[in-house]
Amino acid sequence: MNSLFKLIGSLISRLTLLILIISAASTVAAAEKSGGSLSGYVRDSKSKETLISATIFIKGTKLGAYSNKLGFYHVHDIPPGKYEILISSVGYTKISKEFTIESGKSIRHDFLLEKTEVFTESVKVMADREVERREITISKINVPISQLKEIRIGGESDVFRSLQMLPGVLSSSQISSGLYVRGGSPDQNLVLIDGAPVYNPSHLFGFISTFNSEAIKDVELIKGAYPAEYGGRLSSVLNLTQKDGDREDIGAQLSIGTISSKLSVEGPLGDGAFFLGGRRTYLELVKAAFEDPETPFPDFNFYDLNFKVTQDLTDDDKLMLSGFMSADHMAYDMRGVDMALDLGNYMLNGRYTRIFSDEAFLTANVSYSQYFNKFSVDVNGNDYLIDNKIIDYTGKVVLEWFATNDLTAKFGGEISHYDFNYLQDFSGDTEEEKTDESGGYMKMDIKDMNYAAFAQANWNSEDFYSLQGGIRIANFQEAGKTVVEPRLAVKYDIQSDLSIKLAYGVFHQNLKLATQPDFSFFDTWLPTDGTIALSRATHYIASIETKPFDEYDLNFDFYYKKMENINELNRYSFEGQTAGDVFYTGEGDSYGAEIFLQKKYGDFTGWFGYGLGYINRKFDEINDGKTFNPKYDRRHDIKLVGQYTLNKDWSFGAQFTYQTGQNYTGYTSIFRSRLPGQNYGKDKTLYSDYYGLRLPASHQLNVNATYSFTTFGLESKLHLDIYNLYNRRDIWFRYYNTNTKEYTDIELIPILPSLSFEIKY
Repeated sequence: MNSLFKLIGSLISRLTLLILIISAASTVAAAEKSGGSLSGYVRDSKSKETLISATIFIKGTKLGAYSNKLGFYHVHDIPPGKYEILISSVGYTKISKEFTIESGKSIRHDFLLEKTEVFTESVKVMADREVERREITISKINVPISQLKEIRIGGESDVFRSLQMLPGVLSSSQISSGLYVRGGSPDQNLVLIDGAPVYNPSHLFGFISTFNSEAIKDVELIKGAYPAEYGGRLSSVLNLTQKDGDREDIGAQLSIGTISSKLSVEGPLGDGAFFLGGRRTYLELVKAAFEDPETPFPDFNFYDLNFKVTQDLTDDDKLMLSGFMSADHMAYDMRGVDMALDLGNYMLNGRYTRIFSDEAFLTANVSYSQYFNKFSVDVNGNDYLIDNKIIDYTGKVVLEWFATNDLTAKFGGEISHYDFNYLQDFSGDTEEEKTDESGGYMKMDIKDMNYAAFAQANWNSEDFYSLQGGIRIANFQEAGKTVVEPRLAVKYDIQSDLSIKLAYGVFHQNLKLATQPDFSFFDTWLPTDGTIALSRATHYIASIETKPFDEYDLNFDFYYKKMENINELNRYSFEGQTAGDVFYTGEGDSYGAEIFLQKKYGDFTGWFGYGLGYINRKFDEINDGKTFNPKYDRRHDIKLVGQYTLNKDWSFGAQFTYQTGQNYTGYTSIFRSRLPGQNYGKDKTLYSDYYGLRLPASHQLNVNATYSFTTFGLESKLHLDIYNLYNRRDIWFRYYNTNTKEYTDIELIPILPSLSFEIKY
C-alpha cells in the first residue's frame, strides 16, 4: 500500500510541474487578447471598511471575481461592450451598476454595499458557480463572521469554539478551544492573524480562545491539502483578518457580561482608520461571592487587546500595522502550596500592499510573535519551575498575478527566525548549586532559521474543469534539511450544480509541541534540531459538491492523511539538552468522510455536519510498539447549528453536538498476589493498552436568544445563552481508586446560564 501511494505521489508531483508549464504557456496566448478590465475595492457604504469574499459578476457572461483578503477585486479581459455588473456580499444588499468596457482600457471603481438584516441569494448563487473557477477551494470552510459571532459559549462569542461546531474539527474536552482537525493535533494547525503566525491562542484552561470576535472580520479554515502559499504545518490553516476600523465616524461598543466585559473603539485616522478592542475577566472579584474558605478557588484572570491601523499612502499603496496581546494569570496559596502560572501571546505585524497594475498585486508582511508560559510552585519549601518562550520573526512577500480570467498565479518567499528558550528545574538545588548535570534540571536555548519559496497557478478550461498546481521549497536550518512540497487540486463540473474535486499535497513541520493532553498550559515549543527527523504528512482528498435545493450547499469530503516522524512527549524525561531527549518519534495516519449541509443566507441560517474519522498512531517506545488510537480519536462527530431571525428585535440560536467518547488509559483489573501457603498478599492492578479504554459519548445542547433595542437612542442588545441546557456534564478524565475499587469521574461544566448587555455608539 505504501509503495502504491509513493508511486501516486511521484506521478502527481510531475503533473503539478506540467500544470505550471501549461499555465505559463497560456499567458503567451492571453497576451494577444484585447479586452478591457475592471478592478477596485468593495467596501461597506457607511464605515468604508473593505469587504472580503464579495462577489463581482458580469451579467450575461461567465466573468467575475471575489474580493481578496484586502477587499481588492479584478476582472480581466472583458470583451468590449455595455454590461450590468452585479455585486453582493453576505449580510449586504446586492447592487448593480452599468459599465461600458472599451478595448485595452482599464476601469478602477470601488463599490459600496449597504448592510441588510435579510439577504436573498438568487443572483449570488449563479455568480459563485462562475467566480469560484478562479480558485479551487477544496476542504475550505468560510462561515460568515456574523454567524460565528452568534454562537455564544458562557456569554462569549468565540471564534475557536465556533469552529469546533464544524465536521472534522474536534476538541479534546468541554473546556478546550484547541482545534483537532482531521486527526491532527493543535500544534499542526497554522494560525495566522493578518498574515502573522500565532502560537497556542487559548486562554487558561482552554475554555476561551485569545481572539476577541468583535475584532475579527473574516475567518477562513482550510482543513487539508492547502495551497503552496502556506507551509510549516501538517494539518490545516486558519486565516483570520482583523477589522480595519470605521473610516467615516468615531464609534464604540461596550459589552458587559457575568464573567468578562469587552470594549472596542474605532474611527478615522489620517487617510485611513483605526480599531482598538479589549476584553478582561473579573473572576477574581466574582468568586468572592460564592467561595468556600475551606476549599478556595485559585485567583484567575486574563485580558486580551487587539489593534489595527490602516493608511492609504496613495491610491495604489497601502500600509497596515496590527497586533494583539493577551495574558493569563493564576495564583493559589493555601495549605503549604504556593503556585503561580503566567502565560500569554504578543504579536505585532506590519503589512504593505502595492497595486502595480491591473494584473499584479503585491503584499509584504513583517511580523513579531511571542508565546510564553511560566509555572512556579513552592510545596512546603520545595521549589519547582518551568519557564518556556518562543519568539518568531517572520518576513513574507507574495505577488498575486491576474494574468487572464482563466489563469491566476501567486509567487512568494518567506523567512523566519526562531528563538526557543526552555528551563525546567525540579532539582531543588540553590542557584549556586545548579549545573547542567543537576538531576531534574533541563535548560535549552536554541536558535533556528527557516526559508521557503513557493509558486502556484490556477488554470481554467473554457467549460468543465480547473487545475491548481503549486510547489513549495523549504529549508530548515537547525534540522539541516531542504524539502520539496508539491500541491495539486483538480475540479470537474459534471453540471452547473454538481462538481467533483480531487487534491493532493505534501507538508513538513519542524516545530514540535511538548504538552500534557489534559493540561494545555504546559505547552512547550521546540524545533527539530537534528536529533529527530522532520515531521511529514501527505494528504489525499476527494470532494463532491452540489446544491440539492435553493440556498443550500451540500459537500461530501473523503480524506486520507499519512503522517511520518510525528512526535509524542516523553513524560519520563526530566533531563536533556536536545529535542530527541524530550520526544518519542513515530508514525500514524487518519482517514474518514464528512458531510456538510449549509445555509448561509436568509432569516434561517445554519448547518448540519457529520464526520466519521479514524486516527492511528504507532511508536516503538509506547504501548509495546502496538498501534493505538490517541485521545482525540472521537470516531463519530455530529454537529447541528441553527440561527433564526424572527424580526428586527428578536433572534434565536441553538447548537447541538454529539461525539464518541474520548480514549483514555486506565486500570482494567485488580488481583491479589501471594506465595503458596500464605493467607495474605498484595493487591496488583493491571493497566489497559495505551489509550485502550473509551469514555461514554459526549453530547450537549446550547441555546441563546438576543433582544435588540435602543438605550438613550443607542443600538443595544441583550444576550441570554444557556450552555449545556440539559446538564449533560462531560468527563474530563477518569481515575481508579485502589482503596474503594471504584472509578471516579472528574466532570466538567454543568448547565451554565449567562447574560450580557451590549451597547454601540
